Amino acid sequence: MKQAYKSLFISHGGGPLPLLADPAHQQMVDTLKVIANKITKPDAIVVVSAHWEESVATITAAAKPSLIYDYFGFPKESYQIQYPSDGAPELASQVHQLLGDNGIASKLDEARGFDHGLFVPLKIMYPDADIPCIQLSLVNTMDADLHIAIGEALQTLSEQNVLVIGSGFTFHNMNAFFAANTAQSTRLNSQFEAWLRDICCNPGYQHQQRTALLSAWDKAEGARYCHPREEHLLPLHVCYGVAQTSCTERFDITILNKKVSMYLW
Repeated sequence: MKQAYKSLFISHGGGPLPLLADPAHQQMVDTLKVIANKITKPDAIVVVSAHWEESVATITAAAKPSLIYDYFGFPKESYQIQYPSDGAPELASQVHQLLGDNGIASKLDEARGFDHGLFVPLKIMYPDADIPCIQLSLVNTMDADLHIAIGEALQTLSEQNVLVIGSGFTFHNMNAFFAANTAQSTRLNSQFEAWLRDICCNPGYQHQQRTALLSAWDKAEGARYCHPREEHLLPLHVCYGVAQTSCTERFDITILNKKVSMYLW
């Protein structure tokens, strides 16, 4: 029986490769399909993408957003991908209000379209593009506590069957993706994945404890090897802020020869 969930953090892979039958992304594609089959189909989706940063939290407000092909050097068909999902201006305004009510500066953007952090995974999960979507940016200060607070401000959205998706990557060291694994790199990758498993899945933590640990994520073993810059991890902080509890299920997969994970709350 399908179940409604509050938030989902996904490791979204490399650009459009998941849609190009790339073997290194097959586990990701299969897992997203499994997740979509587990959950009650949402009435709307809010995607926090690692590929959008602004000085304040910014929300797409167009009724018919275009697509932004924000990747380079891929085959021609990568720039012809379509995902004609409607926007959700009323939901965008609601998110704007919720953030403001919680003291978080935000703005609406009626011009920006959907980047690949939205349309690549959602084309796999919901290929009919029949769920209205909005995107929510990261804040370019990269403050972990702020992104948890953003999630906390959005926690009531689940009451409307709105799913918050954090579209990032639990491993995002671009140089390492194109280098052979070594004993040290494998150890650091595994250590950080083990830390994430504990923080996200261990029911023994209280909300305050888990928040403090996520705030200090860069002190974890392997953290800065896996994330020289944190933009691909912070969508997870938003997802946790929405849920404020240990995750319901973790999915361990390999993408581009690196251990990564996804979390469902």
